[in-house]
Amino acid sequence: MPQPASTEEKPKLVATPYSPRLTRGKSSSDLDLPWTKVDSKPDKWLDITNEDEEPLLPNFSPKRPPGPQLTTDRTYTPLQLFQLFLPNTAVKTIVRNTNNNAEKRVKAGKKFVWLPLTIAEFYSYVALVVYMGLVKAKSIADYWARKRMYNFSYPQSIMSRARFQAISWNLHLCDPQEDEENNKKKGTTGYDRLLKIKPLYTDVLSACRKHFHPNREILVDERMVATKARIGLKRYMNDKPIKWGYKLFVLADSSCGYTWNFFVYEGKTSTSSGKGAGYDSVMRLLDHKVLGKGYMLYMDNFYTSPTLFLDLLQNGILACGTLRHSSSLPKVSDLSGRSELGSIRWCRQGPLLFVKWMDAREVLMCSSIHKAFTGDTVTRNAKGSDGVWRTRLIPVPSAVKDYSKYMGGVDLSDSLIEHYNVLHKTTKWYKTFFFHFLDIAVVNSFILHQELAKAQSKVPLNHKLFRETLVSELARAGRASPAQTERCYPEYFGSDATHGRRVCVMCKLQGNKVKTPIYCSHCKVALCFVSSRNCFKKWHMDYHLEDL
Repeated sequence: MPQPASTEEKPKLVATPYSPRLTRGKSSSDLDLPWTKVDSKPDKWLDITNEDEEPLLPNFSPKRPPGPQLTTDRTYTPLQLFQLFLPNTAVKTIVRNTNNNAEKRVKAGKKFVWLPLTIAEFYSYVALVVYMGLVKAKSIADYWARKRMYNFSYPQSIMSRARFQAISWNLHLCDPQEDEENNKKKGTTGYDRLLKIKPLYTDVLSACRKHFHPNREILVDERMVATKARIGLKRYMNDKPIKWGYKLFVLADSSCGYTWNFFVYEGKTSTSSGKGAGYDSVMRLLDHKVLGKGYMLYMDNFYTSPTLFLDLLQNGILACGTLRHSSSLPKVSDLSGRSELGSIRWCRQGPLLFVKWMDAREVLMCSSIHKAFTGDTVTRNAKGSDGVWRTRLIPVPSAVKDYSKYMGGVDLSDSLIEHYNVLHKTTKWYKTFFFHFLDIAVVNSFILHQELAKAQSKVPLNHKLFRETLVSELARAGRASPAQTERCYPEYFGSDATHGRRVCVMCKLQGNKVKTPIYCSHCKVALCFVSSRNCFKKWHMDYHLEDL
């Protein structure tokens, strides 16, 4: 609780080269901001009986109106929103590189049947990938298993297991030829560790920034993508639910969890500023020239530093975060483990507020946004002098209250991704990123759907129904082939009926292993086409034309 006011004269605030009064009537761009050039330290911790001055905050002036950068009175289907992040140009690139990679593997002596992948078929493949995030099975093979306890008829209606696995095996995001040339540069400065994912990486990242503009409160944090692969990109983070994986630094909107900017962490680079990985990460994520000024950025103690906060303030960006070290602050503070719950101490260093608050343990914050104490309270269970636990209100600094409120955005984003994540087990690191980029595209599409529905005063789909609708629309897109391949025709795998025989899909569903040299030119599945057993006709009547 607040300590009673002392009868002695209140200590005066420490004189610093900064005073908010000097900025009144001027914009941040009009000021020289001399306090950034002065190394001044506060000499004493104050309590809430000492009045702090209200900081003057720059006006919020984003470069674009916050929210979806789309036509707000138009109705977008889940597929149309998803295609904003996975446009047709990106799909064409993946299809071309996958076909080139398959051709390269066949020439290298790999034995498998490969039919050229089409754009429509790739949408069918993505439909199944998203579907597998909704309906969980222990292994990929279980989705096509004949056992009654599985009996997943939907994947069989989209494509065969063999075709799905063939696409997964040969999936390639970059040009195989460029990949070979890049591998020759290993160990040199010219080697690009992320070349394998670059085409999709850049397309998804560009779309994230293009189709949404963040609200005033934003946050930065790490995100882990699980993997067991042995590769130098893998990192360990003890405080994350996923301990081992690839680390992404993410800038997200606090209110809705939209992933606006991100990058894959490659480790220390020659372009490091020398001010720490946290400083470099924030500066790389936060493009104030694109965002605008007056944004409030929240972060944890990995990033928070006075140097970062002052440099952000130079660009018109405010910040608040937990602080790990207090070496530059006054040493004497009468807060201890025995201090009363809700005790507050604070000091100022130029425009930066440092505040200590006693909760279950001591919390140390740094902020360029807040006043030390504005009368806010929070509910806590505390043991009284009589040993009885009671719920009571205790004082809380505004910086702590807002941090707790706005840092939940990254948890929202992560939970939306993890709940129905499409990640499959794979030893290829670039395929792990392919699945994660699909997750980002789906979740950001869903958030755009929610925001547009809110703007139109409509009831949005919930997350599960949104994904179900997206799967159906992707599957329909997979069946809407171009005019020349719109219809299904029987074709031979090889040059005649004696080459390239494969197990008929329909016979396999009935528990028989009958090989056939014929496949459907559109569905890309093996089917018997003989007078005594016309599986080709049965497939197209019972499965291919099934209503989604």
